Amino acid sequence: MSAQNIVLGANQYGKAEVRLVRITRDAPRHQIEDLSVTSQLRGDFADAHLTGDNAHVVATDTQKNTVYAFAKDGVGTPEEFLLRLGSHFVDSFDWVDGGRWAAEKYQWDRIEVGGQGHDHSFVKAGTETRTAVVTIDKGKPTVISGLQDLSVLKSTGSEFTGYPKDQYTTLKETTDRILATSVTSRWRYNTLDVDYDKSFDDVRRTMLEAFATTHSLALQQSLFEMGKQVLAAHEEIDEIKFSMPNLHHFLVDLSPFELENPNEVFYAADRPYGLIEATVQREGAADAGRAWEGIAGFC
Repeated sequence: MSAQNIVLGANQYGKAEVRLVRITRDAPRHQIEDLSVTSQLRGDFADAHLTGDNAHVVATDTQKNTVYAFAKDGVGTPEEFLLRLGSHFVDSFDWVDGGRWAAEKYQWDRIEVGGQGHDHSFVKAGTETRTAVVTIDKGKPTVISGLQDLSVLKSTGSEFTGYPKDQYTTLKETTDRILATSVTSRWRYNTLDVDYDKSFDDVRRTMLEAFATTHSLALQQSLFEMGKQVLAAHEEIDEIKFSMPNLHHFLVDLSPFELENPNEVFYAADRPYGLIEATVQREGAADAGRAWEGIAGFC
């Protein structure tokens, strides 16, 4: 095969996981914003790959510094911050025609002193993380919001029956089981006219309420109901994706100790686990284009 048959394919580059902490201290009661920001540019970068010509390479260090400089004017919602970053790079460099900007936002709660949240002392919240991705493709920005590691469990109201059995099946049917999962979800907006904080809070609340109130015959059913209720309540969202492990809890056999166990004592297995993934979407929604590129872990 001749080297003439080898060409450069799709490419992007940037600075990953820029750790940013912004303290707003214009009042005695401080605010903290803690993010990990990734910037990746797309455009005319062929010469850098083919000949080592860096004339079009906006240094990744420059991208990192831009994140910090923009934070001086405030962060706001991660979605709005990423839109500002993306617009800056596309508007400032003629050869940059798009890109992908992502953020994870970590939650800090105020330490309570005497029943009141302290003005400038915080404790980091649990494992749940808010996420955001902005892509700009052919001049069009698209926002995808989300969350990951939202741990939920219901101690009853879940069944698993009616599945096929073969010579390798040992799992017993049950009409009363623990259902537990760690929700990772992303949803794509069809507009930029969004109050992102309000929308995020309501999507999260809707998902939790649907999980709690659905009598689940399978984790797949719970997933779809969560997505359906989110789309029904939010016309600004065209699709929502989920990746949800089924975190199994197995009843412990206490009979060797002459003890009964009426669904009270369980062994929480961390692996292996079932992994349920699906997209819930509006019929006839606009094509997502390249918006989902680089977001792993979803079908």
